[in-house]
Amino acid sequence: MSCRYEGLDKFIRYKLQLTPKSVRSVATKVAMDGIIFGPVHLFVFFTYMGLCAGKNLPQVKEDLKRNYVPALILEGGVWPVVQVFNFWYVPVKYQLLYVNFFCLLDSAFLSWLEQQKDAPWKKRFLLFHSTNEKTNEKGGQY
Repeated sequence: MSCRYEGLDKFIRYKLQLTPKSVRSVATKVAMDGIIFGPVHLFVFFTYMGLCAGKNLPQVKEDLKRNYVPALILEGGVWPVVQVFNFWYVPVKYQLLYVNFFCLLDSAFLSWLEQQKDAPWKKRFLLFHSTNEKTNEKGGQY
């Protein structure tokens, strides 16, 4: 993961030619982290956890449907703040150490979220992704 931050820093500095620690540089790093690494991390996490728990691929797919969007939205409010501080104040060589502390907390949160199964609060996130089941006026499926 250290290569991730060093590579990101070099890309921002040399390819995009943004001044280190500038608002544009930090914003670009946070955006890239949130748009590229965040969604991939969640997909890998929930897939790995499901497979390690002995679930088959259809069960893992159902877990992803239930957990991915709530996790993406909830983490979308936390990780940008963590990463702004990281990219602004923490030297590149220590960014991995800083982030690993929050990754430990994040793993605990994601494990808790996964164990919530079909908790009522998760239903609020159904608006953000479509379901294949349509219901009629009486609540039955058709």
